[in-house]
Amino acid sequence: MSGDGVRGVVNGGISFWFADDGLPAVREPLAGDRSGDVVIVGGGYTGLWTAYYLKKAAPLLDVTVLEQRFCGYGASGRNGGWLYNGIAGRDRYAALHGHEAAVRLQRAMNETVDEVVRVAAEEGIDADVHRGGVLEVARTPAQLARLKDFHAHELSYGERDRELYGARETAERVRVAGAVGSSWTPHGARVHPVKLVKGLAAAVEALGVTIHESTPVTEIAAGRAVTPYGTVRARYVLRCTEGFTAALKGEKRTWLPMNSSMIATEPLTPEQWAQVGWQGREALGDMAHAYLYAQRTADGRIALGGRGVPYRFGSRTDNDGRSQPETVRALREILVGCFPALAGVRVEHAWSGVLGVPRDWCATVTLDRTTGLGWAGGYVGSGVATANLAARTLRDLVRLDSGDAGGTELTALPWVGHKVRRWEPEPLRWLGVQGMYATYRAADRRETERHATGSSRLARLADRVAGRH
Repeated sequence: MSGDGVRGVVNGGISFWFADDGLPAVREPLAGDRSGDVVIVGGGYTGLWTAYYLKKAAPLLDVTVLEQRFCGYGASGRNGGWLYNGIAGRDRYAALHGHEAAVRLQRAMNETVDEVVRVAAEEGIDADVHRGGVLEVARTPAQLARLKDFHAHELSYGERDRELYGARETAERVRVAGAVGSSWTPHGARVHPVKLVKGLAAAVEALGVTIHESTPVTEIAAGRAVTPYGTVRARYVLRCTEGFTAALKGEKRTWLPMNSSMIATEPLTPEQWAQVGWQGREALGDMAHAYLYAQRTADGRIALGGRGVPYRFGSRTDNDGRSQPETVRALREILVGCFPALAGVRVEHAWSGVLGVPRDWCATVTLDRTTGLGWAGGYVGSGVATANLAARTLRDLVRLDSGDAGGTELTALPWVGHKVRRWEPEPLRWLGVQGMYATYRAADRRETERHATGSSRLARLADRVAGRH
């Protein structure tokens, strides 16, 4: 490994997951105007799952998916591979609709992990799924206090099978340097994101759904999705564009495209794994304000991510997933900080991607029954599983509106139809996000340096700026 941790690293090229599994053969673009029953904009997890469940429920539906590059090009092919039960906005939904409504939402998310694993097996999708749960560790006194509060909070939403560990029990699972405690839930699994999205796209096509790639949608309106190659007209137009939503006409300030970055190491040796532990292959996170997320991959690497440069001015998104050198160095420092025995391990790949963040940090699913326009997203980084729940909910909303079925438990969940104000115009948007994450990092440093037993007031300030509380 070079001294600066950057030279020799493959940077960009979409993601390590595509480098590992190969870029797909691109499907044909739209070849002119056409009509159908449902047009889905976006070929990531949300769009593909929605197409899958709609076609399974109503095989005669004419469903078209339009994707600007190729399926999985966005966050679905760049994420950390955490299939877990977290959902953005649960506490706010509890405040708006009552605690029991939020408990129902959490229960649906717990079941969603099982659903994704079930469908992957049923469809023969080998996505390197390993059900090790999710382990979130604390490394400072302040993080330990947050961990205990977090654990109790999760129990209050009905997660009775969650477990709290001390330092010794944590080390028996994974030897993170300085870990003083952890919380583990069984409702999580490690996946290979690209293998999952490729398999899902193939399953959707096998059901008779038409997928057009290299077909950017420039405008969505009632009854139509407009592209440079023609217009697709349909009763239902479903926007499943998540972090790329800001590129659509009129959607610049709907969801902020937040940037997240990752690195993947070379494969570790058996001796190195013996030093690290991690035999349960749990998805691994921490309780820092600028948190990390990591997995032990099927081929024996560590893939680790966190916030790099969090936002690009004007809601711009990257093209090839390239990370800034200082971000790669920072992520490698986090890796070695957690696992000092890996100081000599090479980082082989680095990449970035964007995720969708609503102004109130709440994931939503909506179908406007007067226009037939629907959308889902704003997952704030928890989309691998949430996209599946959103897709099944969109399916039920479309079937309810068309008269094919009645309301369901999913259409009654509190995130359905949630409305939120738009993000501020520039430069306020850029200044706010940059300041927010600088403050979170400062809070982490202060807690570590001062051995604080409670969360820094800086973090609470950043939460207020973010609109999280």
